Amino acid sequence: MKLIDGIRIAKKIEASIADEIKALLGRKPGLAFVRIGEDPASKVYIGIKKKKCAEVGILSFDRELPSNVSAEEVVATLEALNNDPLVDGILMQLPLPPHLSAYSLIEHIAPSKDVDGFHPVNIGKLLLGESGGFIPCTPQGIHRLLTDSNIEVSGKHVVIVGRSNIVGKPLAALLMQKDPLCNATVTIAHSKSQNLASLCKEADILVAAMGQPKFITEKMVRKGAVVIDVGISKQGSTLVGDVDFEHVAPLCSHITPVPGGVGPMTVALLLHNTLKAYKRV
Repeated sequence: MKLIDGIRIAKKIEASIADEIKALLGRKPGLAFVRIGEDPASKVYIGIKKKKCAEVGILSFDRELPSNVSAEEVVATLEALNNDPLVDGILMQLPLPPHLSAYSLIEHIAPSKDVDGFHPVNIGKLLLGESGGFIPCTPQGIHRLLTDSNIEVSGKHVVIVGRSNIVGKPLAALLMQKDPLCNATVTIAHSKSQNLASLCKEADILVAAMGQPKFITEKMVRKGAVVIDVGISKQGSTLVGDVDFEHVAPLCSHITPVPGGVGPMTVALLLHNTLKAYKRV
């Protein structure tokens, strides 16, 4: 069994971004963070992302709005950022308060500044196999983990457990692309899938992205499989993933740890997308 070290691979990506930004003449790339309400987890996540921005030379801009803000006020904030020449990327931290619809608001972010990759234009380009859009950060990070670890994806059966708009669906679209580094046969499984354990056991590459701690057990993984654990939950004082790591790891050829696997890659690819947006201006 070999651990896939997301921290090491993310640092390599970040170092390359930092070198490129250091060599830029004139203004540096800028990323705006829009946070609505006082969700403690959102504050932590934005803090981590801002720290990484500072490390590579990306400027951060904060827009903090109260939890009772109207949709119209959020739209006005997003449109002002769309028109700000110092802002290359816009990230609206999810989740939003219940009275706001995330995806209707995301439509008001300019696709050229949608570095999260969730705007319908960018998702549409991903589905069509067009190269001009932004790919969501976690799926893109998972793909980089696989390719940087020299894990063959082409022709392999990938089973993704979880059908979210953030991970499951865009990852499936990415891995099935007609591309030498993709070309996978992809199955998306979820809570309504029948014979889930046997379905997972067919996977050459199993991606756990359902948000259920230790849901994937050794009975669901075939010997020699690659397992990518996207989940992260707290059990007592310990962070655990969607995979029962202790019992599953001995069966795997490769597996990501939690923490230190997919998480650092998500942030690294956000920085990558921001620099990409800057270079297009």
